[in-house]
Amino acid sequence: MTADHSPLSAPGEREAGLDAGPAAPVSPAASAGASASAAFRALLERPGPVRAAGAHNPLGARLAQRAGFDAVWSSGLEISASQGLPDADILTMTELLAVAQSMAASIPLPVIADCDAGYGNASNVMHMVRRYEAAGIAAVCMEDKCFPKVNSFIPGRQELLPAEEFCNKIAAAKSAQSRPDLVVIARLEALVAGWDLDEALRRGEAYAEAGADMVLIHAKGSSPQPVLDFLKLWRMPQPVAVVPTTYHTVTADELSDAGAKLVIYANHGLRAAITAMSAAFDTILREGRTTGIEDQISPLSTVFDLQGMGQFLAAEERFVRRPAQTAGTVR
Repeated sequence: MTADHSPLSAPGEREAGLDAGPAAPVSPAASAGASASAAFRALLERPGPVRAAGAHNPLGARLAQRAGFDAVWSSGLEISASQGLPDADILTMTELLAVAQSMAASIPLPVIADCDAGYGNASNVMHMVRRYEAAGIAAVCMEDKCFPKVNSFIPGRQELLPAEEFCNKIAAAKSAQSRPDLVVIARLEALVAGWDLDEALRRGEAYAEAGADMVLIHAKGSSPQPVLDFLKLWRMPQPVAVVPTTYHTVTADELSDAGAKLVIYANHGLRAAITAMSAAFDTILREGRTTGIEDQISPLSTVFDLQGMGQFLAAEERFVRRPAQTAGTVR
């Protein structure tokens, strides 16, 4: 995504009246977010696909980093499921933001936040952008469904906003951002909602013209063909993100060759964890001990490493002074 192709506007060029008031001091998180957004844009400029893994806590984010992913998707589905709740705008923006912020603080990779339908109308979207930006998030993604939304893979209600109204939400998002690098992703749900390719393309082009930095074309069929067809006909300069959750037979390189830039594996970590935990718990109850799974689970040393225990102990040794203990005295 080059500067010529980016529809970003500098803070001084935003619409008058939408960002009134003195500029707030730049927080450490916002400074980190500026670096994360710039790093994400640099990833989008390089050849080949950018791969993102879904996560719902810093532990999952660190596992994605260690595996070699380029970015982390703060997944609304994963976060909701981790709380035992449906992915249907039940959790508040504040709850979802807290998780995204904790992940951004725990890894050097860019965090892309799944912001559902923007948590309301254009005014809510502006508040959302300011809060996520201040939290150090590299990119925000919102979908063109009505609020409250329901997960795209649930049969039934998949209601789309009028394209013009969603364009206003995109424009509001862009007007609210305070740094030019923040990436606003417009997620297209036309194929999910049963509309045809022409409608998906019409909406995508409108969203790009409204100021979106990237579009995400979503689909729920087992074949990648509808997404490949969209990529073939896409003529706008904005890059395209894809989420091959159900059409999993196509590779990231094949999607990249077809024109996709960002490939998001949005929920596979959660699903793998559910399977592994279920199997472990079943074995423990069946055998009455853990011997049968010890060679299949991570040792505690791995847990401590992921927690940063080594750095913690080193800092404690350096900075924490303990009073000397007298032999035989318990303190």
